[in-house]
Amino acid sequence: MNRPRKPFLPLILVFVVLSAFFISGRTLLQRYGFSQDLLIMGNIFLFFISIGSFLLAQRGLRNKNPHAFVRSVYGSIMMKLFLSLIVAFIYIATQRKALNKPAFFTLMGLYLVYTFIEVAALTRQLRSRPQS
Repeated sequence: MNRPRKPFLPLILVFVVLSAFFISGRTLLQRYGFSQDLLIMGNIFLFFISIGSFLLAQRGLRNKNPHAFVRSVYGSIMMKLFLSLIVAFIYIATQRKALNKPAFFTLMGLYLVYTFIEVAALTRQLRSRPQS
């Protein structure tokens, strides 16, 4: 029973650690010009979009057809990328003058961190899958 949750542990750990830092480090973040609210909301968005993307790719991993796996991985990457781009463009369009560049670029880096963790977990699952 504990097996299905195991791939999510690194994502959950990164989310919890980052959220705790963003919440508790308000004065430090403000000192360096970071928007605490943007970092917290962006971290929540990236976490949930990564979970959704991971579940989509994992569904393809269960399929016997290798083409279905490739399609599901590409689909999950495209979904995550386009949803992130849409949210980023909405933020840029609505906050043109008050754009918080330090937090925005930090979230761009966090996108890469969450993507790396997601791909590493999928790769581990692919390697541990019984060959047919």
